[in-house]
Formats: sequence, structure tokens, C-alpha cells
Amino acid sequence: MTEDPSRADVRATYERIGSHFSKTREYAWPEVESFVDEYGTDGVALDVGCGNGRHSELLADTADRVVALDASRELLLAARDRLSGTQVAILQGDATTLPMRSESVDVAVYVATLHHLPTTEARRASLDELARVLTPDGRALVSAWSTAHDRFDASADADTGFDTTVDWTLPGGEVVDRFYHIHAPAEFKRTITDSALALHSFELSSGNCYAVVRPEGKRP
Repeated sequence: MTEDPSRADVRATYERIGSHFSKTREYAWPEVESFVDEYGTDGVALDVGCGNGRHSELLADTADRVVALDASRELLLAARDRLSGTQVAILQGDATTLPMRSESVDVAVYVATLHHLPTTEARRASLDELARVLTPDGRALVSAWSTAHDRFDASADADTGFDTTVDWTLPGGEVVDRFYHIHAPAEFKRTITDSALALHSFELSSGNCYAVVRPEGKRP
């Protein structure tokens, strides 16, 4: 277990490891590919926590416009290189205050990022922001690490998750701790439905919780 860091601490972690981290994240996740196959649009797409842009690249295959957003400048530099020549707009920003107009996004991907927000309030704010920017018919894919993952000694049937750190080892041997809130599946679904999002579908895959969500109509 670990004490909650600030969001600035989490961002600083990825500024330190971003270049090396990016090199290990070459391919889009199959779950994201399936989501884009089903919900991909020729409208506006948003990739929240875009990292090196691997899923922004996938969204760009169908969308007229893609916005790739991440808090880490180091990761965005990798995304810029990867997405050179595409129509993807790259922005540095915070998932809790998305720099988008309300009801302007037709499809969004928010994967492997929610679990890095260090407080319940920040996670809820980010989901409320996602609901705000989605069009009434918009859909988004949200994911987070789960207690069902085989690296954690925890029950997938638990009602609540836990905070922890996971090591990242840089070339040369320096070890950097990364903050995670590991979600119990029931907690993950509750986090979604307590926000301004509605749960359209849910699955557990490869130790992650995945939810396809839509705006519920209520606003924070």
C-alpha cells in the first residue's frame, strides 16, 4: 500500500520514464481495436491519456479529427513522432479538465489512465468530464487495472480495490515507482455509474476492467 501522491507526482513519474516506456508500447490493444471496429466514426475522436499515440493512430483510421491528450510532455514527444503526417492534434492536458467543448466528441478512448489518478475525487471528475464532452449518442471505452490481474494477490470478487505502486526499471537499473489504484470489478462499475456516465457494457479481459460508456444526461 502507498500514500496518495499528487497528480503532479504522477506526471513527474512519466516525465522520467516516458521515453523508455514508449518504446515498450508499440501496438494497439485488441480490446481497443474491437471497440474502434464497432464504434469508430468519421466525426471527432478523443484519446485521453494517449501516451505515445498508438490508439490515436488507430482512431485516425476512421475519424475526421482526432485529439490526443496526455499530461506528460515526454510521452507527447513520442506521440508527435509517431503521429507525424496524420491529422491528429496533440495536446498536453489533465483528464479532470478536458480542453474540449461540451458535446463535441463522437467517440473516445480512455484506457490505462484512470488508475493513475490518485484520488476518488479525481477519478470521478475525469469521468464527469468525459461525459460532458461526449455527444448525446457518443460512446467511450474506459479501462483500468483490476484485482483480477494475476500479478495481484487479491480477490476479483472484492468490493473495493486498493492503492499500490508498480516498479518501472529504466536502462541502467534505476527503479521508479508508478502509482496505481487497482479497481475491484464491482468498484469499477460503481465508479462509472456514480459519474455522469452510463454503463453500456462491461468485461474483464487480460486482468483489466473495460467499460463501454455513454453520457447519462445528468451533469456534475
